[in-house]
Amino acid sequence: MGNYVNKVINEVNEKDIKFVRLQFVDINGIPKNISVSLGNDKEEIEDLMSDGMLFDGSSIDGFVEIHESDLVLKPDPLTFSLLPWRPGKSGVGRFICDIYTPEGKPFAGDPRSALKKSLEKLKSKCYEYNIGPEPEFFIVDQDENGNYIPHDIGGYFDVEPIDKGPDFRRHLVNDLEKLGFEVEGSHHEVAPGQNEIAFKFDNALKTADGVITFKQAIKAIVAKMAFEEGEKYRVTFMPKPFFGENGSGMHCHQSLFKDGKNLFADDNTKTGLSQEALYFMGGLLEHSSALSAIVAPIVNSYKRLVPGYEAPVYKAYGLKNRSALIRIPAARGQATRIEYRCPDPSCNPYLAFAAMLEAGLDGIRNKTDPGEPTEANIYKMSEDELKKRNIEFIPSSLWEAYHAFEDDDVIKNALGDHISEKFLELKYAEWDEYRIRVFGYEQNKYMSL
Repeated sequence: MGNYVNKVINEVNEKDIKFVRLQFVDINGIPKNISVSLGNDKEEIEDLMSDGMLFDGSSIDGFVEIHESDLVLKPDPLTFSLLPWRPGKSGVGRFICDIYTPEGKPFAGDPRSALKKSLEKLKSKCYEYNIGPEPEFFIVDQDENGNYIPHDIGGYFDVEPIDKGPDFRRHLVNDLEKLGFEVEGSHHEVAPGQNEIAFKFDNALKTADGVITFKQAIKAIVAKMAFEEGEKYRVTFMPKPFFGENGSGMHCHQSLFKDGKNLFADDNTKTGLSQEALYFMGGLLEHSSALSAIVAPIVNSYKRLVPGYEAPVYKAYGLKNRSALIRIPAARGQATRIEYRCPDPSCNPYLAFAAMLEAGLDGIRNKTDPGEPTEANIYKMSEDELKKRNIEFIPSSLWEAYHAFEDDDVIKNALGDHISEKFLELKYAEWDEYRIRVFGYEQNKYMSL
């Protein structure tokens, strides 16, 4: 680690960096940061990396009470980067931090530490968990009445002038590459105003850091472009911003490796899938109801998870089937992977990846059979056919999902007692806030009664 520390110090000196942001996320996955001025003594960065910085944890959702407020941010030197949307001269650096107690112990409420804890278990078996998410997002505008509308009328893979996204995506890809992302492709998605930028598969911790950085970068870059043009458009990762249109998912492609070999691949089987891959899928399916609370964590998530909009609602897997919860993309060998389709970009990636990993490992541990693949269009199946095939629904509301989470010890243990308790407190409050509201739809439909 010492080499990375020296590398950071040299970069701070060479690029005359005056400010460094210490970044972390709350339990909801919302980025938080403290900006530190380095003054004229660049060696302060070494003290910062070794000692960290105290902050008030009682003001952060899901952390600690006011009587135990002190926590410590410790920068991870591997995450240092410059923020490309900030001024180039005397620019701004950024660390992603781990959170500790004043006694030097990892803080049990730190989402990043929860994922690191799950990954540490894999290290003892020489396993590596790789994951490749596909976070979709909308660029939205406002009409003359202040209502949100899509920024364009484009559809899947459309081009200019219907697609207004090429300039956005070009800026975004350039700046994401400056942040160290390997961008594999970018395009307009199915819904008006909807876009996707796919980045390369990597280990779970680096990828979770990347999802947070990705979302932050896209919002900052597009906001800067809108300000310069005097416009009001913005980015949202809300799962379902518009009725009657597809929502935004964050499909997660995942695999386990050992000694450089993909454990999900087996050339000797008809499907090219190993027994470990099948058991891993079995675990994901068995724990899918509880997983929903973590990977689709807000009320609006369940407006996306309805039939007819390419979103999964059925507990099944298929080799090609996009109507199933789990799909196996065509690539085999080292590229073999499982695509879990329930997650959306509102989730906390540290918690989502930890929960999916533990669910899959539980399947391997208990040799959970996922059954036969389903290749027919599940959306078109009758209730009788669904019953015959033993295909069940995933939760249709946040209320159902968090009750399933309450009853699933594997998923709760993946997060730890502290995060599980605080998460449930926040979900109870969110559901209560939602269920007592009266919306325009209800007024329009029922006011004549």
